[in-house]
Amino acid sequence: MLKEKTVILGITGGIACYKAAELTSLLVKQHADVNVIMTKGAMEFMSPLTFEALTGNKVHTDIFDRDSGTEIPHISLSGKADALIIAPATANVIAKLAHGIADDMLTSCVLAAQCPKIIAPAMNTRMYENPVTCDNIEILKKYGWKVITPDSGRLACGDTGKGKLPSPEKLLESVINEIAFEKDMKGLRVLVTAGATKEALDPVRYITNHSTGKMGYALAKNASRRGAEVILVTGAENLPDPEAVNTVHIKSAKDMFEAVKKYSDADIIVKAAAVADYRPVSIAEDKIKKSESDTAIPLERTDDILKYLGENKKDGQLLCGFSMETKDLLENSRKKLAKKNLDMICANNLKVEGAGFGTETNVITIITNDGETQLPLMSKDEAAKEIFTKILQMRSKS
Repeated sequence: MLKEKTVILGITGGIACYKAAELTSLLVKQHADVNVIMTKGAMEFMSPLTFEALTGNKVHTDIFDRDSGTEIPHISLSGKADALIIAPATANVIAKLAHGIADDMLTSCVLAAQCPKIIAPAMNTRMYENPVTCDNIEILKKYGWKVITPDSGRLACGDTGKGKLPSPEKLLESVINEIAFEKDMKGLRVLVTAGATKEALDPVRYITNHSTGKMGYALAKNASRRGAEVILVTGAENLPDPEAVNTVHIKSAKDMFEAVKKYSDADIIVKAAAVADYRPVSIAEDKIKKSESDTAIPLERTDDILKYLGENKKDGQLLCGFSMETKDLLENSRKKLAKKNLDMICANNLKVEGAGFGTETNVITIITNDGETQLPLMSKDEAAKEIFTKILQMRSKS
């Protein structure tokens, strides 16, 4: 995702430096050109050789480096950067940056950089919560920095609290969100539903399906990376909340229906969730003998979310649904497109290898009133990109 992108990674002196090595590796795997700048404190914890081996680039440590020829290192490096991230960031470097102090290679490079800037504070809880540090972080936010909130847990010093550097995967996601995609969805509000719902039969049993939510999460991430304001309503339980997405967790189909109604003024709505079709009419424990496994429980249909959205479609709003079939894929999907008053439906056959629930890939046919687009086997992230590109094309013609 970061091919032909140049990323500056600033590393300051904290025990969390070891996570910067994994972040570097993840950035390189995304094909970014990674240039590392280390402070003197950082070199007390990690060797520059580690990062030179990972990136294939010289690590910058000294603003007065004479091996740079005629180039001024902090100017030339900052000028070609697409993004700059400092992880971990100490209270000391945060204070310097908030007040424009440029007394080493890293702070000088930051002062010259005009690319998106990301900072990930990592320190003792008391230092992080000190009013001076809090004020300095707010100053950075005012100047346009994206600040990644530290995690809570047991710290290296033995204390427990907020101050841990988040996972390298989360740090990578922040970089991807900033620079991986053109912001062609900026200004749009997008609602995505994902995952399976659960309908309780009693305190132990429930009705659900095999949906994992992976396709819906890929859609939410892609829209966010392209600049949209994204609301993700999800019943998935084993996936981390996407970066920069307003994630609303629900359990039942009724919960999802109410959440969708709340955000139904979105410009684009994509219902990727596989909602349980039935729920108990009632859960009257005095009428259900738990000891009798063959006890019949009366069921009723759950709310038809797509039908509601189609019947209450707003002017200029675009609705996209998903159709999972085992036969007559195109015919049944076209019927659903018309019946639910949708603008687009993404159909996939559960019998096709690489498609459906629980996989990392999908095989989708995008169907609109104007025709069909058959996508080949691809990752769900790639499929999400193709789906939103098609949606934007439709919006531009309307």
